[in-house]
Amino acid sequence: MSVRKLDILRLRNIQHASVEPCAGLNFIVGKNASGKSALLEAVFLLGRGRSFRTAKTQQMIAFDQHDLVVSAQIQENYQQTRLGIQLKQNKIQCRINQEDCSKADLAYRLPIQIVHPKSYQLLDGGPQFRREFIDWGVFNHERQYLDCWRRFKKVLKQRNSALKSHQFQQLDIWDREFVYYGEMLIRFRKHYMELLEPVFQQVVQFFLPENQINFCLMQGWPDERDLAFAISQDREKDIRYGFTHSGPHRTDFVVQLNQHNVRDFVSRGQLKLIVLSLLLAQVQLLDKTNQQQACLLIDDLSAELDSENRLKLVKYLSLLNNQAFITASDFLHLNDWHLSDEIKMFHVEHGHISERCFT
Repeated sequence: MSVRKLDILRLRNIQHASVEPCAGLNFIVGKNASGKSALLEAVFLLGRGRSFRTAKTQQMIAFDQHDLVVSAQIQENYQQTRLGIQLKQNKIQCRINQEDCSKADLAYRLPIQIVHPKSYQLLDGGPQFRREFIDWGVFNHERQYLDCWRRFKKVLKQRNSALKSHQFQQLDIWDREFVYYGEMLIRFRKHYMELLEPVFQQVVQFFLPENQINFCLMQGWPDERDLAFAISQDREKDIRYGFTHSGPHRTDFVVQLNQHNVRDFVSRGQLKLIVLSLLLAQVQLLDKTNQQQACLLIDDLSAELDSENRLKLVKYLSLLNNQAFITASDFLHLNDWHLSDEIKMFHVEHGHISERCFT
């Protein structure tokens, strides 16, 4: 899958832009606040139905405008598909080939993986970041997962509501559904992480050779117990505090170096490379198991990695069968990097995007 034509209307400082990226590496260069990240945000919006920069989607709409529109023509094998999304007054309309669809439908058609300054919260932030990482991977790997996840979230909300309102007679009913969907959810997650482990090992060895790094999944309740027993044992505590303590909503994982949490034993630069390896491993696993290529967005490359590791990353990306959009303030030495022929460069200035020659 690759974006062959991208049209952006009224998104931040981009009033109107039409871009024809290549299927390989697309470098986006320009000064700070020129609109480089806005271009990535447009692609991300089209694939995820939200921004990676703000929770307030209304902020993406250009000043003094009432809506924004992003559309794209994507190439899937030998077929072309038209995707579109409009944001207007906090309402989102999604379309595939001119027919209304859901955000999930867009996400399946255009898988997006992003690396940006906040990506490093994956390892040094709270467990919700790591659950989101797992859920994105399983969502693309197992089509039944989204429905299961939604049903579990609904049951968890009902169970917590019963606990808070002291309707304890309802707990037996909610517990059965909680266990049913919770155990299904964790099976999906465990299977996915088992598939991801060897791919991650291969990628991390490229960036951090001679380091024995692995990860360990924590399901959200003691491994030696089944979920039904765990919530039965927790019931008195759940009633006392008014929320559910055990379950897949507590899932987490830890990345380890010699059986120690990497967060406590590696440098900041090494931590960034481990996060990068996790994200790239997800992309490669998607290609390997689903024969589907994710679109990679890398925001502010020069700010996050030193020159040696920037070159390593770009060379690694050039070997993948994935389209990538990469922003930075400049690429003065791009022509010395000896990359593949599938390269384009775009210059952004005051929201205007133009294609440039990089040689």
